Amino acid sequence: MSAVQRYALASPDFEAKLAQSQEIIEQAAQTLSPLSQASSLSAEDMVITHLLAKTGGKVRIFVLDTGKLHAQTLELVAQIEHRYGLKVEVFKPHPDTAAAFEQMHGQRAMYQSLELRKQCCTIRKSEPLTRALAGQRGWLTGLRRQQSASRAEVAFMEADGDRTKVNPLAHWTTGDVWHYIGREAMVYNRLHDEFFPSIGCAPCTRAVSLGEDLRSGRWWWEEARGNKECGLHTRVNFSMTPLQKVRT
Repeated sequence: MSAVQRYALASPDFEAKLAQSQEIIEQAAQTLSPLSQASSLSAEDMVITHLLAKTGGKVRIFVLDTGKLHAQTLELVAQIEHRYGLKVEVFKPHPDTAAAFEQMHGQRAMYQSLELRKQCCTIRKSEPLTRALAGQRGWLTGLRRQQSASRAEVAFMEADGDRTKVNPLAHWTTGDVWHYIGREAMVYNRLHDEFFPSIGCAPCTRAVSLGEDLRSGRWWWEEARGNKECGLHTRVNFSMTPLQKVRT
């Protein structure tokens, strides 16, 4: 059974949600230039890329290649470029910094302590993100309220320092995401078909079992649920933004 067959179930008001998400993306492209999509190549981010291609907005797309991603994840970069004719920029960690960390702590450092895991995330994700967002007025993400308790109050727009973070799928359910992917015959990470609903770096991601939370496959060895983030989405405040007129 494919992930589309397993998860696709549109909300009764899906078409209204879709229209609102398109409006948010269009407004962001018009008012927050230069604007980038930070794509993790997740199902949600593939939806956003698809919507960007349909709207034709001038939005840069980039991916953080941590050096630890699954091959199935990285394959999507070429597939996006081929299908949509969009250039995807790839940002990687500084090789010397990543190598020094592994030399000091080993390739399995993330399993040793929460502190080391977060250091690894900083080197491989947070620092490259800082470089990728330099000079940008806004960035698009695939965050959704339903993804986890820590994201339950995600807003469509959030102030992130001197730029605006835009989450156009904040109100979508998992069923909405997969309904749209199936309806549009979109490409997606085939690991989703193998019970990987949330996919990050290979050492930090596993398949989930029936009944488990959809993000339980991320950093599964860590007991504290509140720490199940890599740090990319834990630095914002909620002051108003140029898109404050968009309904929540």
